[in-house]
Formats: sequence, C-alpha cells, structure tokens
Amino acid sequence: MAPPTTDVTLEITPETRIAVIDAKKELSAKQGERLAPYSKLLCCSHHTTAGFLEQSLCARIQHRQESIEALVHSAQHLFPKSAPYRHNEMSLRSELPEAQKLVEPLNADSHLAFIGLGMENCVTYDNHPEVPVYFIDLDGVFEGRHRRRIAQVIGFNRSATVVESTLQIPVSHRAIDSVNLSDPRNGIQEQLEDIVKTHDVRKGKIVLSLAPSERHAGLTVNEYETLLMKHDLMEVLRNPLWFMARGATNMVRDPRAVPKKAKGYIKYDLVHVVNQVIHSLGLNESLIERVIDRIAARSASRRLRLKRSVTMLVDSPSNRRPGTIVYGTYQSPILIQWQKAGGHHRTVHVRLIRFE
Repeated sequence: MAPPTTDVTLEITPETRIAVIDAKKELSAKQGERLAPYSKLLCCSHHTTAGFLEQSLCARIQHRQESIEALVHSAQHLFPKSAPYRHNEMSLRSELPEAQKLVEPLNADSHLAFIGLGMENCVTYDNHPEVPVYFIDLDGVFEGRHRRRIAQVIGFNRSATVVESTLQIPVSHRAIDSVNLSDPRNGIQEQLEDIVKTHDVRKGKIVLSLAPSERHAGLTVNEYETLLMKHDLMEVLRNPLWFMARGATNMVRDPRAVPKKAKGYIKYDLVHVVNQVIHSLGLNESLIERVIDRIAARSASRRLRLKRSVTMLVDSPSNRRPGTIVYGTYQSPILIQWQKAGGHHRTVHVRLIRFE
C-alpha cells in the first residue's frame, strides 16, 4: 500500500530562455510510477520566473503543448525584453554586490509575464495518466548560461481543511501599490507561520484569498524587488501600452507620439501575436479585438490575469517537527492594488489544508 503522501523533487535544466516542459514526463523517466497511486498532485516551483498554469486553463486548450507555448510566447509582446525596465538597470540595484551585478539576469519582463499570465508557484492537479503538467520557464537561459530549476511534487489522495482565519493587510493611501506580505514589519508571515505551527501541519498547503468584497486588487507570489514592484509593475498598471509600444516591432520614432499612436501600432503587432495562437487555441478572429481591449482598457483587472488567491506549500522534510511554509529563492506573497481600498486595510482569508 502506498503511503498517504509522497514527495519527489525534479531538477530541470531548460534548453531555451522560454521553455514549456512536461514535468510528469520528466518525473516518470526519473522516478518511474511513484506518483501513479495518487489522485492529486501539488506541484511547487521554487522560482519567481518559472511555474505553472492552473489546470482549468490548460484543460480549455486541451493540454496541448504547442498551445501553451503560443500563449506564453505572446507575453513577449506584452512585456518586451527590450523595454527600459528599472529592474534591469544594475547601477540602481543597491542590494546586489558588484560581482553579482555582472551575472544577474536582465529579467524584468519575465517577472511581469509571470504575473500577467496568471502563473502560479503552486498548483494542484487531478492526477490523470494522460494529462501532462507543464512546468513553464520564462527565464531559463541568460547569456548562454542555463539556469538550474527545482520543482517539488507532492502526491496525495485526500485533504482536509484544518482551520480558516482572516488577516487584515495594511495598505497605503495610494491607488496603485503593492504590499510584500513577507515583510517582517507587517507581521503577516509570522502570523501565517504561527497558524501552521499551532495546528502541526507537516504536509499540506496554505491558501490566501482576497475576501469577496475586495475589489481592484490581486495576489501573486514573486520577487519583491523595489524597482520591479514599485516602478516597473506600477508603470504597467498605470499605462500598459507604454512598455508594449517601446518594444513593438513598429515603434514610433518620436517618443512623444507614443500616447497618441501606441494603440494603432499595438493593434498591428497584436494581429501577428494572435495569429500565432489563434489556430492552436481553436478560437476565432474576434479574439483580436478582445485582446486589444484587454490591453488598452483603463481597468487594471482587464490588463493582467491577476489572481485573487495564492497557494504555498507547507512541508516538513523530516516529518518529525511542525511543518513550515516553503519559500523558494526570492519568493514572497504580494498583494497588488490598482485602486484605493475602502479603508486602510484589505481582508485576506487564510485556509490551512492538511494532506492525508
């Protein structure tokens, strides 16, 4: 009889900067049928530019790898690699030692694409033999150096909610802002760890969800680097056309003309973007106008596929001590808002789940 859960770790070395890899296929080659007895898989990426799409989205495009690849590559047009991101200006990155600046990837576009595509660090999939689980890397190669990626997969059959709670997240008066929920100054991470410790969950997950009454906000798990979160992301929320126009094939020569002409140029480029995906997605040409409207609309909730919930793995490798919330390198849960909250706080529901 299989144990209640099994935990396997997959090491991945992507061949290209943007790579879509069938993690289940890789695991079967290296681990055999170890995951076969389990009806559920929790898949966890330890990285901020590599992760997963939710199973329901993949199901809508019939789990076709070419469709996933087309969708992911389309993000390059929304967040061009060549746009002038502040996160990529190493002279401004005071938190990095000089030696690290020489090798630090220029990957602001990958972080923004991760958020904009609604990618997740942790997803739960029904474990059907014929259904793949795609690990998507948006920054797998930099200047010829292949990144080493880690994905952790937990197989389980049953789960139970242990406790539900509510947190009040302090937010600023600014309409467009982001809050690092791992910042020790707001005490959120300490409260979450206390919940896990109090209820002695060793294998499971913790889910943070915006309350139904919260509007104009979203959650993600990513790197909370100041220039990325306080400048680049804010610019995307204020003016999504600007970055796209700066990297567009038909960039206007006079930067002062961008506000007037950007939409026209982006319409032209989006035709080519959508044509790349339209056949594989099985959609019709009306998607072109919907995508344009999604980008050009004033509502930030229509600009990005910002999620209303995030999931983090709870794990105890030895299974002899209380579990802890697993954070990969630079990972932090982040609350993003693009309009002012009703007060000085936003309400987030917490659900702690044990695998059994």
